[in-house]
Amino acid sequence: MRNAGSSSRTSTSRKNRSAKGSSKRSDERYTYVEGSAVRKLQAAPAKKEKTQNRTRAVRRYKVKAVPMNRGYIAVMAIALIIVCSVLMGYVKLHSDITNHISSISKLESQLNEMRLANDETYTKIMSSVELDEIKRIAVNELGMKYAKEGQVIEYTGEGNDYVRQYSEIAD
Repeated sequence: MRNAGSSSRTSTSRKNRSAKGSSKRSDERYTYVEGSAVRKLQAAPAKKEKTQNRTRAVRRYKVKAVPMNRGYIAVMAIALIIVCSVLMGYVKLHSDITNHISSISKLESQLNEMRLANDETYTKIMSSVELDEIKRIAVNELGMKYAKEGQVIEYTGEGNDYVRQYSEIAD
């Protein structure tokens, strides 16, 4: 790409001045262009280094990709299946525990309600019972009498919860 008003020329004077023993390749490497159409020189070895680095990286990745054979994939699949089954078991146990806790809390609330109802019923029964009425029925209708002084025998227990009677109590 030349501009119409610019002059460009290739220097060949170096070729003419070079010694007889110099090679043609080294002379071509040092040619230059003058003018506005001159391109900037880029070092050729840098391109080779980049491609060499890239080929080394590709080789590394290829070496790393080699162990991905069928056996390796099978072992990884089995490990994945084991991990998934363990995790599913954990989730199931966790949900079972949550369900049991909720059922226990429901049963505890039912127990508390039943205890309250039982206490209320007991209080009603105890408040409805009149001891004077029971005493009247026992003495008048059933013929019971109060004990006299000689009829009451006091017994002091020695820490036992019950008393054994070996003979009948005299009247």
